[in-house]
Amino acid sequence: MPREITAYSNPLIKRVRSLREKRHRRAEGLFLAEGLRILTEARETGRLPHYLFFARDSADHPLVRALIADVETAGGEAIETTPDILSKLSGKDNPQAVVGVFAEFAATLDGIDRSAAPIWLVAERLRDPGNLGTILRTGDAVGAGGLILIGECVDPFSVESVRASMGALFTVPVVQAEWEQFLPWLRAGPGQLVGLSLDTDSEYRAAQYAAPCFLLTGNEAQGMPEDYAAACDLLVKIPMRGKADSLNAAVATAVMAYEAFAQLG
Repeated sequence: MPREITAYSNPLIKRVRSLREKRHRRAEGLFLAEGLRILTEARETGRLPHYLFFARDSADHPLVRALIADVETAGGEAIETTPDILSKLSGKDNPQAVVGVFAEFAATLDGIDRSAAPIWLVAERLRDPGNLGTILRTGDAVGAGGLILIGECVDPFSVESVRASMGALFTVPVVQAEWEQFLPWLRAGPGQLVGLSLDTDSEYRAAQYAAPCFLLTGNEAQGMPEDYAAACDLLVKIPMRGKADSLNAAVATAVMAYEAFAQLG
C-alpha cells in the first residue's frame, strides 16, 4: 500500500532531490527518471525503480497502477505525493505524473558481445545532454548494440540526459571508457571503426560498411583528435551544400547510422 509524503522537509524527499547533482548520484549509485512513458519503457525492459513517486490525480491511470503494482511486488516503494513535490524532484514547473529513483547500471567493454548487432555507436567527449539523449534514441531506432562514450562525456544518468533519451537509456546499453581502453579492445576482435570527419574525400553514402561497424562521432566543438582519426579504418564526411560547415553531432550521427543501417540492417 503506497504511503503518502506531503512535506518538503521529509528526509527521503531531500535525499531524492539531491540526486539532481552528479556527486550525489555517484555516492548513492542512483538516478532520477521522470514521466510515464520513460518509466513504462523501463518497466518493459525489466527495470523498476526503488522508489516511485506519483501524484494523487494520476493514481487511477492504468499504466500508473501497473507501475505501482510491479514496484511493490519487486520490493520497491510507491509513494503518493503532491504536484509541488514532484516539481521539486524533477526540477520542472510542470512536473510529470511520475518520478522514479533507479539504480545506476552500465555495461562494460568486456561485457559487450560485438556480434549481437551490426551497428554500434561511439561518441567522444560528448558534452550536451540533448545530443546524448538523441544519439541514444537513434541507437534504439537502428537497433544499435550500444553506445560507447569515450573520455569526459556528459553524464548519461543526469536528469537532462535521461529526459532527452525518452526511454532509450533503458533500451540501448551505455559503456563509458577511455580511448586507451577502447581501441585495444576493439582491435582484439572483429570491428570496423568508421569516423565522421571533414578531412576526407569519402562521402558517407559511397562508403562500404562492414559489421560489426563502430560509428565514431567526435566532440561537438572540436571534432575528434588526429590520432583518433588516424586509428579509424574509414573516415567519411557528410556533404554540406550550404554555408554551414558541419551538422549538429547528434544529427550527423543519425545520418551516418541510417546509411549503415541501410547497408547492414
